[in-house]
Amino acid sequence: MVSTVSDTKPRILQYELPGEWTLLVGAAAADNDVLSTTIARPDDWWFHVEDVPGSHVILRAKADEEPSRETLRQAASVAAYHSKARTAGTVPVYCTRARYVRKPRGVKTGTVEVTSGTLLKVHPEVSFAKRVQYRGDVNAN
Repeated sequence: MVSTVSDTKPRILQYELPGEWTLLVGAAAADNDVLSTTIARPDDWWFHVEDVPGSHVILRAKADEEPSRETLRQAASVAAYHSKARTAGTVPVYCTRARYVRKPRGVKTGTVEVTSGTLLKVHPEVSFAKRVQYRGDVNAN
């Protein structure tokens, strides 16, 4: 039997940021597809390094709290770390709500289109984040 994206469990890395913010990171292109198109909710924050291959990163939204600028920068730093720009100095990272990310028909695995957002310039870094076991409970905050 041939394995496809739909019948394999996505490889998602999970981090906890200060302030109990949850960060989800796709491990490969197929995982990025699942993360951005299936797991991410419209109000979640989405991150990806500009013009460089790398992981899609989702910062889970909280119903009663907006992330601080520092939290957004930390999430962007993790996205930079999980990209081909890991060893670069300053890296531009797209930051937008997941509702502005979509996968056009016919594009290669891991490719998405972003219709709105901003760029954050950050250094690739994960020292402030705690890596935890991905629970797979996509509805949890």
